[in-house]
Amino acid sequence: MATNGFTDRVKIKIKAGDGGDGMNSFKAYKGKPACGPDGGDGGNGGSIWFVGDKNMHDLLPFRYTAKYFAENGERGGSNQCTGKNGADLFIKVPCGTLIRDMDSGKILADVYEDGERVKILAGGRGGKGNVRFTTARRHAPNFAQKGVATTPHMVILEMKVIADVGLVGFPNVGKSTLLSKISAAKPKIADYHFTTLSPNLGVVKYFDESFIAADIPGLIEGAAEGAGLGHDFLRHIERTRMILHVVDISGVEGRDPIEDFKIIGEELASYSAALAALPQYVALNKCDIFGAEENIKKFRKKYGKKYEIFEICALTGEGKEELVAAIAQKLATLPPAERIPADEFVFEEAANTQFEIFVDENNAYVVVGGLVDMLCRNVVLNNPESMNYFQRVLKLRGVFKELEKMGCTPGDTVIVGDVEFEYV
Repeated sequence: MATNGFTDRVKIKIKAGDGGDGMNSFKAYKGKPACGPDGGDGGNGGSIWFVGDKNMHDLLPFRYTAKYFAENGERGGSNQCTGKNGADLFIKVPCGTLIRDMDSGKILADVYEDGERVKILAGGRGGKGNVRFTTARRHAPNFAQKGVATTPHMVILEMKVIADVGLVGFPNVGKSTLLSKISAAKPKIADYHFTTLSPNLGVVKYFDESFIAADIPGLIEGAAEGAGLGHDFLRHIERTRMILHVVDISGVEGRDPIEDFKIIGEELASYSAALAALPQYVALNKCDIFGAEENIKKFRKKYGKKYEIFEICALTGEGKEELVAAIAQKLATLPPAERIPADEFVFEEAANTQFEIFVDENNAYVVVGGLVDMLCRNVVLNNPESMNYFQRVLKLRGVFKELEKMGCTPGDTVIVGDVEFEYV
């Protein structure tokens, strides 16, 4: 979601680096060529990490760069030299950013703290060089292993503001003005609806203590269903420890303060029962305007026993000391905000034993799956020993048996990865 440059939800593609291929080479001295295998292993591919950064306040940079690929590992060298590992890719995100798998919607991580690092994708393993395949019976293996190729994945980054107190209320009730008076924040303030188009955060000092207050863009009726700006920004008060509901008690715009308070309460409950259950204080703003006194009496009569109510004038700062003191004292009794737990989810890797067979338009039997991917990495087509290994694996894993079940007969074409042969 993006509103006037503020971005708090984006989709990006991420991919860990591929592993480098192993080297197939032999030592060679003057007058004595091919004196033994010396091919080194390939380097591992780089991993994908997400890092919390307190200096980032939205996900705007991701609107311009949507692909993040880590570096591939380098190929192994001769003389048993291992290829260079690919560099890990560190992606900075605002603190409080959820990372979701786009296909399943599952939460992979909640990057909660400044400097916190979370690995989302591991780089592919480097392939083994031919020197690693020497045995007592195989002195000169003429093949090497390819590196593991990784799969790109689409993820959703979803930012949720981390604040102790969330300021809610209808547009133009004075939330931004109040935040500017109780903290050093300098939000945009004007006398029209929807002045605030993104959450504003301010640090509020109370003696030696401090807390973070967030001015959430004005809600309206139907916000939980997407009306106005509410649906886009309600997620930003899900982490708050308590709510401060700011009400324009003056009624100068022809609105009923009691009805407005009821509507916003219903919107919070409609969006999340947990949100509606948070401790809630009420700040009756614009108490200095003529006619407010009567509305204050009505409001206290209806809600005075259920809520802590404070009378303020955000413009002049009147009543802010008592309000800040009460909020600080309440927060001291509440548990700290907690990170959102990740779901039990890992990106699927192709199993090395799984395979499927289908018949293509030319009546060839095509074998696909994790087993085929593994064979493609390990088999060298022009090497007899490697091809013998290829045939043994197909037999041991039941591929030949399954081919015969599907009606494959001698002379039929079988395709396994890059290998095409007649079934015998």
